[in-house]
Amino acid sequence: MNQEMNARLDGAGRALPPEVLSLGHLFADAGHELALVGGPVRDLLLDRPPSDLDFTTSALPDETERLLRGWGHAVWTVGKRFGTIGARHGGLSVEITTYRADTYDPSSRKPEVRFGDNLEGDLSRRDFTVNAMALSLPQLVLVDPFDGRRDLQDGLLRTPVTAEQSFDDDPLRIMRAARFTAQLGFDVAEDVMDAMGTMAERLSIVSAERVQAELVKLMCARWPRRGLELMVYTGVADHVLPELAALQLETDEHHRHKDVYEHTLTVLDKAMALETGPDGPVPAPDLVLRLAAILHDIGKPATRRFEKDGTVSFHHHDVVGAKLAAKRLKALKFDSQTVKDVSKLVELHLRFYGYGDAGWTDSAVRRYVRDAGPLLARLNRLTRSDVTTRNKKKADRLAFAMDDLERRIAELAAQEEIDKIRPDLNGDDIMGLLGIGPGPVVGRAYKHMLALRMDEGPMDRDAAVAALREWWAAQPESQA
Repeated sequence: MNQEMNARLDGAGRALPPEVLSLGHLFADAGHELALVGGPVRDLLLDRPPSDLDFTTSALPDETERLLRGWGHAVWTVGKRFGTIGARHGGLSVEITTYRADTYDPSSRKPEVRFGDNLEGDLSRRDFTVNAMALSLPQLVLVDPFDGRRDLQDGLLRTPVTAEQSFDDDPLRIMRAARFTAQLGFDVAEDVMDAMGTMAERLSIVSAERVQAELVKLMCARWPRRGLELMVYTGVADHVLPELAALQLETDEHHRHKDVYEHTLTVLDKAMALETGPDGPVPAPDLVLRLAAILHDIGKPATRRFEKDGTVSFHHHDVVGAKLAAKRLKALKFDSQTVKDVSKLVELHLRFYGYGDAGWTDSAVRRYVRDAGPLLARLNRLTRSDVTTRNKKKADRLAFAMDDLERRIAELAAQEEIDKIRPDLNGDDIMGLLGIGPGPVVGRAYKHMLALRMDEGPMDRDAAVAALREWWAAQPESQA
């Protein structure tokens, strides 16, 4: 592994855009240090293409701005008071920040900005050792004062300073630890894990939007289960997703040998495996499906009942869970569409089991599709993932039932545009045929015609008119 990293480091000059080296020469010729820092260096050593290119320099912001204006096609200074100047050269965007030596107010995660005078001091204020490495430019020399390279080899997250100091300076790093665990598949050092638990309450000073951003990155990572398990184990979830943490004490009525928490994580794994390629109906990573997977059973603690026969029931946990999911996502400042979609999936996740128990009419299938709307592909995947029983016969029966339901949906869709179902007569038709004006009677007639459409499929106009007149004859208003 060490030889592999050496080879990757030797190849960094080829992996980086040539403009990066020209930028290094520009600063060196002006008598300043410049280094690529943080995530890009980590990714180069992991043989991953670097994304955002972040640099640090000994130059003060005014000097950085002057140099970049001679190099870039566009320069922005919105972060100048924090020491950051951005520039674009062709298709390459960079941000360069003066060495920092910040201090933090314990009541806030916003630092009091102070500029430093050396690279090692700047690296010491970063979150984890694997992000506290730099590549000095233009020589391409690795600067690694905290053994981040060794931690990359070991798959371990450590902090450059003590974990308590690091998390006290910036509590959001607690969430970043869970996020990097999910993204990199790394373990966390014991002192980091301990500090996450003892300092989790410090997350209260972090805005919900920042916490949400880290949670989204965690959920869309390659190994979100690892990040969630770390959050629950350390108690961080109690402050971010308490509904998930509460599941570890509850018993799933279908799997009494497992708790609902373990079942939920298994559902997440299975749902991810059903995500599709970029041209499929549920491209990976799908945040809505993954959130629905971890929240689909959060209504169980509130609805758990011990029955006289010794079984455990969770009646209406789907409805209760949908409300809890919406409340939690709103508290985390998710956008309204995500809140709506996830809570809808939670609400509908049990609907299929009626089909598994007894065949549905075409009308029931149409209603299932209509209620799911654009979430149908996600709902079917969530439903399939929710089957985690070890009883092979039961699992096979449910899988066959879902296959059959999807076949019938496809057949019905081929006959009509099922997601655009409308009555065979619209409101204007109803008023014209019955000789009535706008009002509640038109709404009742419309609903009746829609129900007929759902139950019996499309009618020709003569049949629809006859059905409307038959309904009208039985209404008290027709006798007036």
